Amino acid sequence: MNYEIKRIEDKRDKENIARQVLNDLPEWFGLPESTENYIIESQEMPFLACYDGDKAIAFVVLNATSKDCADIFVMGVMKDYHRKGVGRKLYKAYEDLAKSLGYTYSQVKTVQSGHYKEYDITNSFYLAMGYKELECFPDMWDEWNPCQIYVKYIGE
Repeated sequence: MNYEIKRIEDKRDKENIARQVLNDLPEWFGLPESTENYIIESQEMPFLACYDGDKAIAFVVLNATSKDCADIFVMGVMKDYHRKGVGRKLYKAYEDLAKSLGYTYSQVKTVQSGHYKEYDITNSFYLAMGYKELECFPDMWDEWNPCQIYVKYIGE
């Protein structure tokens, strides 16, 4: 398939895409308040969407944690498109965007491996993208969801 990545600027488009994709992923985004926070806050950040024809099927949002480090604020790929190269293509576009904005590192926060099979898949994805474990904060979110932070040097 020939998927197309587009940078989205319109806040309503960002909201609609994020809502559509995240609602397709309740195993990862099952807490309504948290999911709504991702949707609302994403409107103010750099936002990339992946399309299959006219249909938005995935997105990633870039946040910054410092002048040197970009952060994957939220990323989602609709279930029907898992394991079809969409995540890799979208991630590559995110990394290119981060570099173009002057970031030399990227980080992502997710639930530590070994707690939920869905997040084990997420962790495997980020490791495959070249991320390394930085630190785990066992109670950053809550005791059932230890926060694993991954980092990657993306270049000058």
